[in-house]
Amino acid sequence: MEINQKFCQSCAMPLSAPELFGTNADGTPNEDYCRYCYDKGAFTADCTMEQMIEECAAIMEREVPGTTKDAARALLKEVLPQSKRWKKEE
Repeated sequence: MEINQKFCQSCAMPLSAPELFGTNADGTPNEDYCRYCYDKGAFTADCTMEQMIEECAAIMEREVPGTTKDAARALLKEVLPQSKRWKKEE
């Protein structure tokens, strides 16, 4: 893995190629969010962080060999609260 690997600031998916970037309202790439979470300057789903964790845990279990849903859920519960979309203002 690249040291400077970017991750979606909504779902934590690795942004390993430009075609995975979401798009701003003007169609330019948005390097903070993936295309599944952010399109044309807006989030694609109105959901809570907990709903995002459950959906992404199921995807990780299916797509990442050796990953269990519980392990994915635990990782996402650590990572997502620190991301731009879900970080609470202090």
